[in-house]
Amino acid sequence: MGSGKVTSSAPSEFRGKHITVAGLGVSGVPAAKVLHGLGAHVTVVNDGDDERARAQAAELEQLGVTVRLGDGATLPEGTDLIVTAPGWKPDKPLFAAAERTGVPVWGDVELAWRLRRPDSAPWLAVTGTNGKTTTVQMLASILEAAGLRTAAVGNIGVSLLDAVLGEEEYDVLAVELSSYQLHWAPSLRAHSAVVLNLAPDHLDWHGSLQAYAADKGRIYEGNRVACVYNVADKATEDLVREADVEEGCRAVGFTLGTPGPSQLGVVEGILVDRAFVEDRYRSAQELAEVSDVNPPAPHNVANALAAAALARAFGVPATAVRDGLRAFTPDAHRIAHVADVDGVAYVDDSKATNTHAAEASLAAYEPVVWIAGGLAKGATFDELVAGAAKRLRGAVLIGRDRALIREALARHAPEVPVVDLDRTDTGAMLQAVQEARRLARPGDTVLLAPACASMDMFANYNRRGEAFAQAVRELGA
Repeated sequence: MGSGKVTSSAPSEFRGKHITVAGLGVSGVPAAKVLHGLGAHVTVVNDGDDERARAQAAELEQLGVTVRLGDGATLPEGTDLIVTAPGWKPDKPLFAAAERTGVPVWGDVELAWRLRRPDSAPWLAVTGTNGKTTTVQMLASILEAAGLRTAAVGNIGVSLLDAVLGEEEYDVLAVELSSYQLHWAPSLRAHSAVVLNLAPDHLDWHGSLQAYAADKGRIYEGNRVACVYNVADKATEDLVREADVEEGCRAVGFTLGTPGPSQLGVVEGILVDRAFVEDRYRSAQELAEVSDVNPPAPHNVANALAAAALARAFGVPATAVRDGLRAFTPDAHRIAHVADVDGVAYVDDSKATNTHAAEASLAAYEPVVWIAGGLAKGATFDELVAGAAKRLRGAVLIGRDRALIREALARHAPEVPVVDLDRTDTGAMLQAVQEARRLARPGDTVLLAPACASMDMFANYNRRGEAFAQAVRELGA
């Protein structure tokens, strides 16, 4: 146990400083405007020089911000601080130059943390490989049900800079943080935080699974009340053990099984709390029913328990957990039931863009005709297929890297019929749904859980999910 010292910067500290903002985009433009407004000399550097970048540059230059397009590698002379967009990889030449000259590098989250007012709303922070957005939205719904002024912010829509510097006053913020954002946020100190799960992802950015896990683990540093971890994922508990937290901060687990003391879990269809009750060794508080979680798939119940743990750490009553979960509606393309056609359910989980997310999705249904494939991003599929083999009625494979899944199916589920669609035009989805219908029987689920990114065929996972839903509607018609 150690101390989590809070670091903040008075706005006046930025006046006259030469600050380089790395990257335009969603976080760079607001950061440049804020810093310019505080009296800093701001230079924005950006790798790209496309139409969108030129439009953003013109807007900033009108304010008096210097913008250099097409050169994100050279450190502007006299730079006192770099504020980077989260996606910029740590091995960029710009950061190597900063290290050589002793220039600190912050992300937009770090800047927001340092600029918040001394009496500003505490942060309840969420990270993990999968489930972050859903958990943060559930948490915000629970906090609202408790009558608290809150917002879901961070990696999710509302910029943290806007949240901490805007006119609106909040009681507490539900903050989604990516591993990229955490990497560049050394002084962040949350009220309470959770790492939902850890699976290999973004390894091209972090360099190794250890580095990725370490960046996720930064979310626990300096926590005041609770470090929430996943009982089923020991790596998350290990990160809690390694964290330097405030005296009195507790480790709180969540589990889909019966909870032990200092845990939240499930008993006979009821979500219960044995962490934030007076006698956690002998009593438990009922929070909600599993049926209050929408949809009640196992991994989504886990998300609900994590959200409930953070809300309870903030002192929210049990009734608000139930009311908040009932009021919550998940975003599109997250295990969304599209329709039933001829006794077969069609479910869109286009957001399952990696193997860990697809594994959770497949575990929620049985038997399944699985539509999968796309850009593998370096992933392997043996473990996923071996675990799901018994549930599979059939598989329809699409996308550029579908051969990797086909080979895993041949190794671990050779009896499962596989349709391999050798086309990557967007019309392939209609054919995939038609082939899945042919394989499915009444009572089955046709599940789009691609375990891959979408950009080989679609602009993003939303477009892929929309194509699936449209194809299902054509079947029903």
